Amino acid sequence: MNEDFVFVDEAAPGIRWDAKYATWDNFTGKPVDGYLANRVVGTKALCAALECAQEKAESLGFGLLLWDGYRPQRAVDNFLRWSLGPEDGRTKQRHYPNIDKTQMFEKGYVAAKSGHSRGSTVDLTLYHLDTGELAAMGGDHDLMDAISHHGASGITGAEAANRLHLRAIMETCGFRPYEREWWHYTLLDEPYPDAYFDFPIGPQA
Repeated sequence: MNEDFVFVDEAAPGIRWDAKYATWDNFTGKPVDGYLANRVVGTKALCAALECAQEKAESLGFGLLLWDGYRPQRAVDNFLRWSLGPEDGRTKQRHYPNIDKTQMFEKGYVAAKSGHSRGSTVDLTLYHLDTGELAAMGGDHDLMDAISHHGASGITGAEAANRLHLRAIMETCGFRPYEREWWHYTLLDEPYPDAYFDFPIGPQA
């Protein structure tokens, strides 16, 4: 692993995670190339900013749950191959109910060169500290649909408020949002803005 990359659970303890692409619970329906362990990796700069976000979230009664951080380029290549394969319908209703999977790239939900591969982008949500339950956000991770956009109609007031809480927390701590995905944030001052890494995520560094 690159020396400037660390496991988030070690660098920012207390943040929960569930690395979806290391599991069968993602839009491809199986573990993705490059994810050899259910852990989240990011740059040291990302982790420092996440510690700030964790503090801000706690002040509002929330904790952070991460779904993804650094993403090997081989995983992105895996997404592209999968999108061009036959449709089996297993994940369509949950993740891309209103588009064909071949449209994921052109619609901006998946990129052939992902900011995640630079190590300072994260997918995350909030959970309630008092119950441990995920905050209602009006759609789950990787729901590739207009309802996932910031400012989307069709969600409840509470869901919209939770999205605004997450956005305020992340922007205060130096992140910029991605308008098509309420869960996706990139560090403004990312240390590797032009690099795309491909080392796998293993159980150890």
